[in-house]
Amino acid sequence: MKIKKERPDEKTLKEMAVETWPIWQCEPSTFDWHYPEDETCYILEGEVVVKTSEGEVHIEPGDLVTFPKGLDCTWVVKKAVRKHYKLG
Repeated sequence: MKIKKERPDEKTLKEMAVETWPIWQCEPSTFDWHYPEDETCYILEGEVVVKTSEGEVHIEPGDLVTFPKGLDCTWVVKKAVRKHYKLG
């Protein structure tokens, strides 16, 4: 299962109404996570490395990331993260 990472422009973000999505925040930490459904998130602040069986994905402000349903991973939050997110 692959994590999809993009760098959308402002027009795309407006079309997706990202600014209306809820916000999630986390201080630097390491934790395991399972995605029971698809999740798309837009990173506002911070730095994260997400480790999966296929490798590592580095995430930073400006990234639009889609995590597929069923993904098991480990989040390594290097700098406090703040993101908009949408489930499903």
